[in-house]
Amino acid sequence: MLQNQKVLHSSSQILPPAPSTITPQLQNFPTSTPLPSLKHNCKLSRRELAISGNSSLLLLLGTQILEPFNLSKVRAEEENLNDTSLGCTNKVPTKKAFLDVSIDGKPVGRIVVGLYGETAPAGAARFSSLVSGTAGISYRRKEFVKIMPNYVQHGGVRSYGVDAELAQKTGSNLAIDNLIEEWEKDYVKCSGTKNLAGTVSIIVRDPLKPPPKLKLVARKGKLEIDQEEVGKDPNGTEFVISTKDSPELNVSALVVGKVLEGMQVVEKIGQVKTVQENTSSPYFRVAKLIGDKRAVVAERGFNRPYSKVVITNCGLMA
Repeated sequence: MLQNQKVLHSSSQILPPAPSTITPQLQNFPTSTPLPSLKHNCKLSRRELAISGNSSLLLLLGTQILEPFNLSKVRAEEENLNDTSLGCTNKVPTKKAFLDVSIDGKPVGRIVVGLYGETAPAGAARFSSLVSGTAGISYRRKEFVKIMPNYVQHGGVRSYGVDAELAQKTGSNLAIDNLIEEWEKDYVKCSGTKNLAGTVSIIVRDPLKPPPKLKLVARKGKLEIDQEEVGKDPNGTEFVISTKDSPELNVSALVVGKVLEGMQVVEKIGQVKTVQENTSSPYFRVAKLIGDKRAVVAERGFNRPYSKVVITNCGLMA
């Protein structure tokens, strides 16, 4: 028995130890409690999906509703821009006038002007009345008084003396208010350079005119403050013909037409020698600053032609 026990003991030492029984530790996966939260999450996502779907649908419907309105608005703006550009750039002459010009008594040719009776009715009517002589006075035998690098200027008729008496006899009204109103409308409506090369414009205002001076005047034994006008406003009869684009004329001249024929005559007028400007002289600057009338007279003489450039004949064409 003892031997058997020994054998058994030895055999127990030789045999490998029996593997211990490993009990699998099962993880406690939630079975019943998470189900409601999962369903809840699904419900929330569906709700959010429904809300986002409704909002996107409303957005789509809104864009579809507003799209025709926006398109119509854009089309209306484009039509307005086209109408404005057509009224500013593509002006159609309704009347024709001619000006026969001579330099120092020698005829140099005829200028044919097309007048814009639709876009500038007041200015075109003023120019045509002075060309035809229906106003009692006309541009005939009147001179060009200023030749600038970009334009030539005609002196128009005088608002005093014989010209004024003739205008009064025919009952002509040379008021400039309607011309200024027309110039203001055109200035606001049309942007950019209005006095392009070949355009004919009437001078309606003087942007360089100084403000009126204040002075004390004795009236009925009392001193009162009165305003003294310095210089004179244009009378609405002087006109300019642009030889080049003249943006400097936008603030003073109303475009009433354009040269249809005889631009070479205008270029000949622009080549006449003129009195040189002397505005850089210190004496002129001081005289201008203190309001010396001699400076005003000298300034009027700047850019005047040495030769006599006259309109010998003028009128309307059929």
